[in-house]
Formats: sequence, C-alpha cells, structure tokens
Amino acid sequence: MLGRTKKHRTETIQLVGSPEVINRLRKYAVKVGAGVIEPSERIPAIELSPELVTNSAGVYLRGIRNREDLTQDALAQITGISRSNISAMEHGRRPIGKETAKRLAAALNCDYRRFL
Repeated sequence: MLGRTKKHRTETIQLVGSPEVINRLRKYAVKVGAGVIEPSERIPAIELSPELVTNSAGVYLRGIRNREDLTQDALAQITGISRSNISAMEHGRRPIGKETAKRLAAALNCDYRRFL
C-alpha cells in the first residue's frame, strides 16, 4: 500500500486557447498547486469551453452516443433519425425536440430530459 507523501502530485497539461485565457489558467494553476484558491481567480466555463455551455445537449448526445459505442449511422438506424440531423444536433445547429429526445433516450438508455 502506498503511504502519503508531502510532495504534491504534478501533471503536465497542454493549455489551448487565447493568450489571455492561457495566462489566467497559468496563474490559477499556480494558486491551486500551492493549495490556495481565490474566488476572484475563477474562470467562467464559457471562456474555457464555449461549446459546453452553449450546446450542452449536443455535447451530452455525443458523449452518451460514444459511451454506448455507437456511430452516428448506427444511431440513425436505431432511431429512424437521419445521420445528418444527429450531426446537426450534436453540433448545436438543430434543436432537440421532446419527441426526438424520447427516441434518442430510448436508444441510448438515458433520461430524455437531458437533451432538452
């Protein structure tokens, strides 16, 4: 069994984004690494990943489809929804209606309300 050490675990990550966001992330990472988190240093999620905030249903659809190990074509065959519509929903170009959400949820074994 591993014992506790005083040394903090270190990991290397690659920062991607605008220079302003990267600089804010670097400052934040240093403070977190030192065990200090200042509320004023929190970075809004929209700055880190606009896709997650503006298209959460589409991101969820893509993630749950990948979890079930299905391609867009396979999901299209199961649900009767065209592959192009599934792609448009995943990329936020098409809203997911209630009936469509229920069909997707039945095929993906999840709650339909997450798509709305």
